[in-house]
Amino acid sequence: MVLATEMGSSQPESSFDLSTYLAKRKEAIEVALDSALPVIYPEKIYEAMRYSLLAGGKRLRPILCLASCELAGGTTSMAMPTACALEMIHTMSLIHDDLPAMDNDDYRRGKLTNHKVYGDDIAILAGDALLTYAFEFIATKTENVPPQQVLQTIAHLGRASGAGGLIGGQVVDVESEGKTDVSLETLNYIHAHKTGALLEACVVCGAILASASEADLQRLSRFAKNIGLAFQIIDDILDITATQEELGKTAGKDVQAGKVTFPSLWGIEESRRQASQLVAEAKAQLAVFGSKALPLLAIADFITSRSN
Repeated sequence: MVLATEMGSSQPESSFDLSTYLAKRKEAIEVALDSALPVIYPEKIYEAMRYSLLAGGKRLRPILCLASCELAGGTTSMAMPTACALEMIHTMSLIHDDLPAMDNDDYRRGKLTNHKVYGDDIAILAGDALLTYAFEFIATKTENVPPQQVLQTIAHLGRASGAGGLIGGQVVDVESEGKTDVSLETLNYIHAHKTGALLEACVVCGAILASASEADLQRLSRFAKNIGLAFQIIDDILDITATQEELGKTAGKDVQAGKVTFPSLWGIEESRRQASQLVAEAKAQLAVFGSKALPLLAIADFITSRSN
């Protein structure tokens, strides 16, 4: 991904209350996630899946999906199964990231990680189960959407979460640990895939469900790719500057693991500037949508101002 060029940033209208918007959307998503995954036999695997899926978090990924669907003329009910599926896949990635063979972390969202509670074996299986269930959930629970759009959504999400997306980025990340010669190009690849691909899918899939035009999908894709990279740059900064209590996970893990990060290449202040540039360019992609884009514009700003 190419970093954004310097440009002005138009702020969303002050009348838009992002905190209320996020709170209402998060509440609806929590209810939907809880009902999406009842505990049945064998109970342990469902309990492990629910333990991480319902552990809290900002729920930005499903919120982005709902917001983009509404922007493109759809409804939250059309997009809610896909929004839940996106959170399932994101949760899978967190469970697997935290395993001893990967980042080896003890805490996530302020709670013990899945493998610390259920063991490595059940944690691996819980992640696998969430990944596969996500696609079943979209296919069987989506209503009032043409079948072609549902199929396109599943295909897009499959690419984003596979070897060409999230998993591919994770592989290059693992292979780059401890190396001192990791280039900016490689770092961009890691995060455009490990973090950015799923964020991009959140935005694009919501719009696909609402039958958005190809031109609008391209605008939303460019928006999402930029905020995805900005999100990761801020994550890298917070790993250095925030406490474990603020993050809800172990702070300083990137340095301990010998990972190359954006602050290690640029320093903290330049990293912040690059993130701000990316958000400005992302927001410019949505100018054509007018006030319908206010939620997405406000979320883009939130990404660079967040503290966890």
